[in-house]
Amino acid sequence: MAFLLWSAAAADQDPARLEEVQVTAGRTEQSTSDVSAGVSVVNSQDIQRQAPAVAADLLRGVTGAFVQQTTPGQGTPIIRGLKGSEVLHLVDGMRLNNALFRNAPNQYLALIDARMLSRLEVVRGPSPTLYGADAMGGVVQLVSQIPEVGVTRAFAGRLVLDYGSADEAALAHLNLSQSGAALGYAVAATYQDVGDREAGDNTELTDSAFTSRAVRGVVRVLPREDQEWLFDVQYLRQPGTPRHDELVAGFGQVEPASAVFSFEPNDRIFAHTRYQWRNVNQYIDDLELHAGYQLIRDDRRTRDSASTSLRTERNKSELFGLTVQLRSVASAVNHLTYGLEAYFDEVSSSRIATDTVTGDSMTVLSRFPDGSTMDSLALYLHDQISAGRRLTLDAGARYTYVDVDLPMADRAIGARVKVNDLTANIGALYGITPGLKLVANVGRGFRAPNIFDLGTLGPRPGNRFNIANGGLEPEEVITADLGLKFAGARFIGEVIAWNANYRDKITSELTGDLDATGRTIVQSRNAATVDLWGFEAGARLRSTDDRFEFSGVVNYTRGDETDGGTQPADRIPPLNGRISVLYSSGSGRWIEGYTTFASRQDRLSDRDVDDPRINPLGTAGWATFNIAAGWRISDFLNLKFRLGNLLDQRYREHGSGIDAPGRDIGITVEARF
Repeated sequence: MAFLLWSAAAADQDPARLEEVQVTAGRTEQSTSDVSAGVSVVNSQDIQRQAPAVAADLLRGVTGAFVQQTTPGQGTPIIRGLKGSEVLHLVDGMRLNNALFRNAPNQYLALIDARMLSRLEVVRGPSPTLYGADAMGGVVQLVSQIPEVGVTRAFAGRLVLDYGSADEAALAHLNLSQSGAALGYAVAATYQDVGDREAGDNTELTDSAFTSRAVRGVVRVLPREDQEWLFDVQYLRQPGTPRHDELVAGFGQVEPASAVFSFEPNDRIFAHTRYQWRNVNQYIDDLELHAGYQLIRDDRRTRDSASTSLRTERNKSELFGLTVQLRSVASAVNHLTYGLEAYFDEVSSSRIATDTVTGDSMTVLSRFPDGSTMDSLALYLHDQISAGRRLTLDAGARYTYVDVDLPMADRAIGARVKVNDLTANIGALYGITPGLKLVANVGRGFRAPNIFDLGTLGPRPGNRFNIANGGLEPEEVITADLGLKFAGARFIGEVIAWNANYRDKITSELTGDLDATGRTIVQSRNAATVDLWGFEAGARLRSTDDRFEFSGVVNYTRGDETDGGTQPADRIPPLNGRISVLYSSGSGRWIEGYTTFASRQDRLSDRDVDDPRINPLGTAGWATFNIAAGWRISDFLNLKFRLGNLLDQRYREHGSGIDAPGRDIGITVEARF
């Protein structure tokens, strides 16, 4: 059992289905209750029912996840207390994480169009064998929609128009697809225009508007029954997204840190080819090849408050990836998954400063050393072992080699870091009864320092200025969890307790100096050990007539950091969750009432207290009350309504740089043809 936001459309189609099938935990299709790891799934009906501004919105209220948002147009999931580059993000099996990923909230997940996804899966806890580097807190995989093949030739179209009042958000999405016996293809486009946000109590939040546009083309070919090709190209662009928390005075600030701060532009190009061959021979059951290219531009235009220097940045990551995976049923007891991965990342970076008074321009130090590279190679072997009628074991190991090269470029420091590492994990699933299973997992994950960690130079949130450190070493985490998964005809759920010991954590530390503009100078160092623990619980109950469904999620995380002394860890989410009651008529009409909530979080680290995004007295607890409803008018037309934050409460998710939306009235019109 994973994701607990119920889809009325799904229930109308299949009232008996409660469990979700996922592919991420073991790199093969399995029910969430048949794997030892904690897995959360957001399915296609859930995605269509919601109105996400960015992909991270889909993870709110999900078992084991919390969402931080520094500014609209962005969003970062926090999995078991970890975030950013501490969590591996995948798109269709290929890495989204690149050499510029911060081990802190970042904007890159927003460069995947949520309306083009078929589902989203989260594996909670490290997956060191199958996914390796960066998969310390877990794995977030975004799976794109693909056209059908092996079916009767048919054309389908889908047009979605959506409006939300809290930020005057308008969205249009069009998807056209052709299915067939041996060939399927689709094209899609999304345009989104979001205005300045209105928080609770009718509070207008300036510098929070943004636009985005996305296009996609995908072709799926079935040359033989046992072979398949997929060719996919995706593009999303945010032309100019303001950094809200830099442009308004935060906690402890008299004036904003920046007069200008815009991600201008941020975009992503993704080209992906996949080949699958089933039943290859007597030794290999399945073969899967992926080749991908990803270009992410993280360009910026910034000017500090009281400064006349306008800086224009050009930062680009080009990532090439190749993966080969094989699966073999070695015996009735052993099911092997093994393969290799290779990724090659090159970073380009430049920065020009223009005096707004004189108009003079000059080249200044770039954010990253221009021409830096980060290459990795990994080999892995995973075995699913049927150790008895009731016991299944998952065990494996991975060898990883990482080579990071930072040339001196326009600065007096360079670095070369080479990492060889062997990681492993073991999991167990024991059937106490047919509907009750005991699960346990132990794993060691690691993360090599990337180009952001080693070479970042420039302003950071919270009136800070980061200087480079070429002497960083890898981080590692050892995680153990223990829990129960239960599934019956009308009830499904899980409760998992976990602990993670995070060593050699790369953290931003004060140097004691100030730069020429008064920003506090900080540097990334292997300076801390973090002990994290918590529990995740979720359940779903369906009535005997399939009309009512009750669901709930509760997540709790606690963390302590040791760095000389001991203090609370950074940005740890408070107790949070979601409770829902849904009624479906069974004829395409449904209504849901739900609440999302979080308790007060006043266990703050010194960095939290100094962060203008966080109230130094603690983030107040909150609860919202919401209603959503849908009406299938015909086979071709659906209407959906939502009333969010009915009490118009003004609140902020802990660690976020902007208050959440206030009362929101939304409508979605969906036409299928």
